[in-house]
Amino acid sequence: MTTSFKTAPDNKAELEEGADLTPRFDANGLITAVVADSRDNEILMLAHMNDEALRLTIETGIAHYWSRSRNALWKKGETSGNLQNVDEIRIDCDQDAVLLKVSVSGADATCHTGRRSCFYRKLVTSDGSNRLEISSEPLFDPSSVYTNN
Repeated sequence: MTTSFKTAPDNKAELEEGADLTPRFDANGLITAVVADSRDNEILMLAHMNDEALRLTIETGIAHYWSRSRNALWKKGETSGNLQNVDEIRIDCDQDAVLLKVSVSGADATCHTGRRSCFYRKLVTSDGSNRLEISSEPLFDPSSVYTNN
């Protein structure tokens, strides 16, 4: 099965209410992907997808992304074993962002730091200063998993 996308309609109502998936990729050919855990809706990460990453995600049921820093397609969890199995895909009203609800295999960690979520720091403001407070510990040792860190 090869997934194909139709061209986004000019009609706003059709874009927002229609049944056709017509993703609106930005000038760099990317669409924003928000990733949440299917069990508790915790936000795990934010990434980007190009046309191929979105197609592969739909076709395989495993999350794929486009790495802007590496300029390469990336199958999330391929190195760490913490694959993101996609349970549901939602698209926002103007079809320029997707929400993936996933179940993470392996250590149930999404972040390359070994933590469950990439959003493991909270901004704390006090006495006119801002600092980041770590709210979770790693679930695995990244140095034993990633050899190119």
